[in-house]
Amino acid sequence: MTTAEQGTTLLKTMEINVAEAEKRTGKNAVNMLETYTVYLIETRPVDTVSEGISPTPDSLWRRYSEFEILRNYLLVTYPFVVVPPLPEKRAEFVWHKLSADNMDPDFVERRRVGLENFLLRVASHTALSNDKIFFTFLTEENGWKEIVFETGFQAKADSRLKALNATFRVKNPDKRFAEMKHYGDELQSVISQLLRVRARVADRLYGVYKVHGNYGRVFSEWSAIEKEMGDGLQSAGHHMDAYAASVDDILEEEEHYADQLKEYLFYMDSLKAVCRKHELTQFELEMAAQDLSSKKQQREELATGTVRTFSLKGMTSKLFGQETPEQREAKMKVLEEQIQEGEEEVKEKNSECDEFVNNAWCDIERFKDQKDHDLKEALISYAIMQISMCKKGIQVWSNAKECFNKM
Repeated sequence: MTTAEQGTTLLKTMEINVAEAEKRTGKNAVNMLETYTVYLIETRPVDTVSEGISPTPDSLWRRYSEFEILRNYLLVTYPFVVVPPLPEKRAEFVWHKLSADNMDPDFVERRRVGLENFLLRVASHTALSNDKIFFTFLTEENGWKEIVFETGFQAKADSRLKALNATFRVKNPDKRFAEMKHYGDELQSVISQLLRVRARVADRLYGVYKVHGNYGRVFSEWSAIEKEMGDGLQSAGHHMDAYAASVDDILEEEEHYADQLKEYLFYMDSLKAVCRKHELTQFELEMAAQDLSSKKQQREELATGTVRTFSLKGMTSKLFGQETPEQREAKMKVLEEQIQEGEEEVKEKNSECDEFVNNAWCDIERFKDQKDHDLKEALISYAIMQISMCKKGIQVWSNAKECFNKM
């Protein structure tokens, strides 16, 4: 099997699934026993599936930490891409009846779905899906870590991180990227608020369903002491019990929609990272241009013998006399070489900045279309689920009313 051709995506040639999760126990780096989860990745060629042939898929196990390494590699290698996020490592924005334990089976299952979604997002991206390291991640269980670390992405990540953390100021920021960064902050805030509200509503909903469970218990107990009304009360109690029991499935479906919102909460970090990387590229260009301008001024001062700005060298020449013609000529030669190198660097940084802007803005536009489609679909589905849930509640009480009428 070979990687997808340039211009196509891997998803068109390969079917990818994260089929199951499994708990394992082993020794960690400091030789202590730990329990961790591994995920089974299955791949098979698409053409065999379309032809009705169902070969045994190629499969391998990966830990969550390996998914993290892959994503960090993609972030460094493709700085202009809004790289898909991983599902949360530990549960956030959970309502209090739900376990926040990262070993909880329900949480592990939701994370399995999230990891599969991450792989499908990467495999459907024209740039990311053609990466050889990504292909190796899917197909080579042993030796993948060595291959990815040989790329030296960690050193690049560290230097980038230091540069991003440096307190630099861009003199001429690109308004589009500044606005996009602000938009990322605002959307992150809105989604966080929405997830908090949903967690509170889920708590209240859980309470409502448990009240129906209490109704069911009371009606059943009441039916035992009533002769004429017993059957009606018992039937009403059954309706209430069935309704109360359905809360687990409903809240599980709600968590599915919450996970879709969380994906875009984490996507905003990727979007803002692209904007910050643009700032860094712009800053490096401005520093190179400033350095070139300084060198040109030094050349002019050396050629004319006049110092336009105060400098220690200027003071030294006044105190101890002018340089000899030979010294000035040697300095001029060095400056000319530095200016030539500086012009090349500015040209290179300009080209790098333009290329980054074009690639990044193209990917941001792609991401915006994806985001609009996904969030609209998720919110509509969530609304439909809420309407359906309310209809079931009305139906339960309509059924109970009929039971009471027959008494």
